[in-house]
Amino acid sequence: MALDYNSLLLAIGFSGICLVMTMLGSWAVTRSENTLLTWGIGAIVTVVSIFAYSSYVWKPTLFAGTLAISSLIVAIAILFAAARQFRSGILRISDIIPITLLTLVVIVGTFAVGYDGVSFIMFNLAIGISMWGCAAEYWRARAEAPAVICGLSVLYTITGASFFLCAFVLIQDFRPVLGHAPQNWAEDLSLAIVIGGMSGIGALSLSLHYSRLARRHRTEARTDPLTGLLNRRAFFEAHGRYAVAPGSAVLLFDLDNFKAINDRYGHAVGDMVLNIFTEELTALRHTGDCCARLGGEEFVMFKATCLPEQAQSIAEQIRKGFAGRIVETEKGLLRGTVSVGIAIATGTRSDIDTLLREADHALYDAKNTGRDRVVVSSYLQAV
Repeated sequence: MALDYNSLLLAIGFSGICLVMTMLGSWAVTRSENTLLTWGIGAIVTVVSIFAYSSYVWKPTLFAGTLAISSLIVAIAILFAAARQFRSGILRISDIIPITLLTLVVIVGTFAVGYDGVSFIMFNLAIGISMWGCAAEYWRARAEAPAVICGLSVLYTITGASFFLCAFVLIQDFRPVLGHAPQNWAEDLSLAIVIGGMSGIGALSLSLHYSRLARRHRTEARTDPLTGLLNRRAFFEAHGRYAVAPGSAVLLFDLDNFKAINDRYGHAVGDMVLNIFTEELTALRHTGDCCARLGGEEFVMFKATCLPEQAQSIAEQIRKGFAGRIVETEKGLLRGTVSVGIAIATGTRSDIDTLLREADHALYDAKNTGRDRVVVSSYLQAV
């Protein structure tokens, strides 16, 4: 036996409840991606609208119709805010409140005074525009996950188009007063599209959440939490798998007497010193350079193409910049210094381990000749 229109609405409503539970449950486990919470709230209000509209289809009342129209307008506004939050990382409900309130006053007001036919036309147009707005917001963020986000944009676009179609059919057979829910082939087609669109949008939204979560975990695993630089593992993943081209340079930095700083001033001051050095290091990082904290007070800068005198000049600027920074502590002023060893790749084959070993030898010479200086490795033989 074929399901009637109202039965399908109820089925969509219960399916929406399951989607809401999945979204909120996923958010409750991680609580690291608040866009999922906004999606979940939007889905809750959507479910309210679906059940209210089902009630209106069964028995047209002012309360059911008003609730159905107003709740779906609010729901799509929330989903639009979620789309913008996903793209920008910031939830700005205040941006959508004025237009949402104006839309509610006009459409619900028209419905309340008895012109439900006019109200349903404006309602379908408003939902279609909002859906396309969501599609546009996701499209602007497609670089993050092209396939998934393009799919999401397409689903929002198609679903929005189905509401435009409903408005077009109502305009063609214009009746300012209906007295019941619109009944035509466009409504049936739109319902079918909403069934597929709602499921697809929910699935892709969850997929985006988990892919973003996975990327965040990968980034955290590759990043030094104190300085924000790459960690040792990430540095070797980036440069340890391939031969290093001739002309590449490794600048190895080691903060002088850092253990004594920690012992005398405390680890909080030590962390401050590490961050100050990071500022000096990254200030001279150019496009294509790679900076990392190898561990403790040891840092590295890798330059893909660099002459020895250029590498030495950059190292000297970093050394002097760091030496000029003064840290105010409870035990007085603190000024740190850094020693630098440099190695340049020559020949047709070199690897990062060889470069680091040569740079470490140069760094050892810098430490043994008084610290706070730059030493360039004499020569790196081809491997």
